[in-house]
Amino acid sequence: MNGTRHELELEPRELLVYVLRDRLRLTGTNVGCDTSSCGACTVLVDGAAVKSCTVLGVQAEGEEITTIEGLARDGELHPVQQAFHDRHALQCGFCTPGMVMATVSLIEHGEATGEEAIRIGLEGNLCRCTGYHNIVAAVQDAASAMGRAS
Repeated sequence: MNGTRHELELEPRELLVYVLRDRLRLTGTNVGCDTSSCGACTVLVDGAAVKSCTVLGVQAEGEEITTIEGLARDGELHPVQQAFHDRHALQCGFCTPGMVMATVSLIEHGEATGEEAIRIGLEGNLCRCTGYHNIVAAVQDAASAMGRAS
């Protein structure tokens, strides 16, 4: 978890999102809909964006999990976090952690190749406050900063 090994005894039915929030106190991962519709709970599992409300905690055994708390390094924001800040790609902020994590995966997998591809890549993450314009611009800026621009 964010580069640190954790050993927990879990109930077989515990969802990863609740393991993160309740057991490990990593509350940056939000619980939105509990139905995998909103993406507020998105984390990276071995580098892939996963909605943590769809994964049992026991299924994550041995996997490398990264949450929003694990992105910044040495007091410096991750390029995606910085781009979201610079482009004001948030309003209330509830969806932002999941949106940032989905964006990291999108860029790392080379799928942020243009506005349409970004919109399609993020369609599983809902924001009820913005028109997505600044989010798309932030993704483009981050992809460029990460040397992954199309």
